[in-house]
Amino acid sequence: MTVDIEVVPLDKPDDVNVIVGQSHFIKTVEDLHEALAGVGGTLRFGVAFCEASGARLVRRTGNDDDLVALAVDAALAIGAGHAFVIMLRGGFPVNVLNQVKAVPEVCSISCATANPVQLLVAVTDAGRGVAGVIDGQPPVGVETEQDVADRRDLLRAIGYKL
Repeated sequence: MTVDIEVVPLDKPDDVNVIVGQSHFIKTVEDLHEALAGVGGTLRFGVAFCEASGARLVRRTGNDDDLVALAVDAALAIGAGHAFVIMLRGGFPVNVLNQVKAVPEVCSISCATANPVQLLVAVTDAGRGVAGVIDGQPPVGVETEQDVADRRDLLRAIGYKL
């Protein structure tokens, strides 16, 4: 058996966050919708889920048509059975990751980011699967004491710390 690796960039606007994961059941799309909708009224999202058998459709839902379309496009590009994509506006992955991970069908999260992201998709005779994620540039150094102070100030300025 041979394995090919495809690099799949996820196209999204800079103001959109993305979560990519793997799940195992058709009701994932509805359960993810409910989990995201329960976070709060300002969160805008689109969800797409790749069925791995049966009809093998990309199932979709959300409360923002543009984000649903982005999620569907990303899911089609990934093309891996049981992969799901969530596109977010008006919130961040940190606001929803616990709810997403608590959905019983969710097996794993591959990435959660606002950065430009590429997925490494393994392709074999049996199908396609997410093998890895490229999310960001390598470090250029270690933070200084001023960088620590700036990080702490930023977290307080955006409301994540008291």
